Amino acid sequence: MASTLRVGTEVGTDLARQLHRLAPRAATTTATAGRFADGGGLYLVVATSGSRKWVFRFRWKGRLSDMGLGSASVVPLSRARERAAEARLKLAEGINPLAAKRAARSIPTFGQFADDLVESVKSQWRNEKHQKQFQSTLERHAADLRPLRLDDIETAHVLDALKPIWASNPETASRVRGRIERVLDAAKAKGYRSGENPARWKGHLDQLLPKRAQLTRGHHAALPFPDVPEFIQDLRSRPGMSALALEFTILTAARSGEVRGATWREIDLEKGVWTVPADRMKAGREHRVPISKRAAEILGQVALLAGDDAEALLFPGPKGARTSLSDAAFSALLKRMGKDGVLTPHGFRSSFRDWAGETTNFPRDVAEMCLAHAVGDMTERAYRRGDALSKRRELIDAWSLYCEGGASKLVDDAEADQ
Repeated sequence: MASTLRVGTEVGTDLARQLHRLAPRAATTTATAGRFADGGGLYLVVATSGSRKWVFRFRWKGRLSDMGLGSASVVPLSRARERAAEARLKLAEGINPLAAKRAARSIPTFGQFADDLVESVKSQWRNEKHQKQFQSTLERHAADLRPLRLDDIETAHVLDALKPIWASNPETASRVRGRIERVLDAAKAKGYRSGENPARWKGHLDQLLPKRAQLTRGHHAALPFPDVPEFIQDLRSRPGMSALALEFTILTAARSGEVRGATWREIDLEKGVWTVPADRMKAGREHRVPISKRAAEILGQVALLAGDDAEALLFPGPKGARTSLSDAAFSALLKRMGKDGVLTPHGFRSSFRDWAGETTNFPRDVAEMCLAHAVGDMTERAYRRGDALSKRRELIDAWSLYCEGGASKLVDDAEADQ
């Protein structure tokens, strides 16, 4: 067997002239101490103690270096050759393979990097809830990615995370995909990855997953607006803070989170305005909400709970004036009303928008502004300074009257004023 081994005399060259010199059994059978060349810079190094290891010898900027490729008792010859080929490829690309190997040892896992990223950019989120949502969706739906090193994540790993929820929960799946993409983009910026992002949608995952439009529009379940007055009457017969809060949510066409987090400091009953600060709005802009007569009556019913505490919540939870109703409070109420799975609190915004568009002559922009939606292009928004509060008050008052079953005359009057 010794005749199959050739001592590597060309230690000063980057590549030996001939590849694959060693016989397959060489790594385990030779007892002679020394350095044996396989070609291409790959050597089997046998110590006097009998231990064996693979070494890749190369020259970088005029200096000779050795890079270990693993113990010959663990790494077979075929794998050592693959590792040597990878090192030669890096050299051809102008990369020091030893420096790359050392850097790879410090590459964090997806989970470690994602957690650090959330901590470093948390100031960009408007509130702690959004930060927690970003982190919790990755922890739950990208759990299999968390132990993987960032540079090891491929398209197949991303697909494995998305496929279980892509059809059943497309809204969440879309957000998870975007958040994975963002983490991997940040990893590339840090030098932990190279190449294309395996979570990219356009021109990549859109070729491998069905488009959302083929699955569901992702809209919230909404009550047809003709049925809203009857629902309001049923709602008023229900005792408890949740019923009052939900009615206030419907009358103001607000998002449920905005209502559950509202404090008395935001309310000006004399002017009939509720001012939601920018940090609690989805669009990140302050939003003034007209308070209708019925909405003011609801606030009158809950005002005693707050006393003189301006930071008290309008609709507090059971644990005190500064503790909010839970996310599930409205869902539990709808379940008691037999509407569980049929309606969502957010869906009443669609009810309001359909009613405004189909039964009134109020301008489209006014209805959209009631919903705190951006109106017009970027240039138009840059020059718009007002928020059409007086016009929106007319529309919100009309909606409130409609919800009480007396909308026809008001809508006719509103149309007559146009």
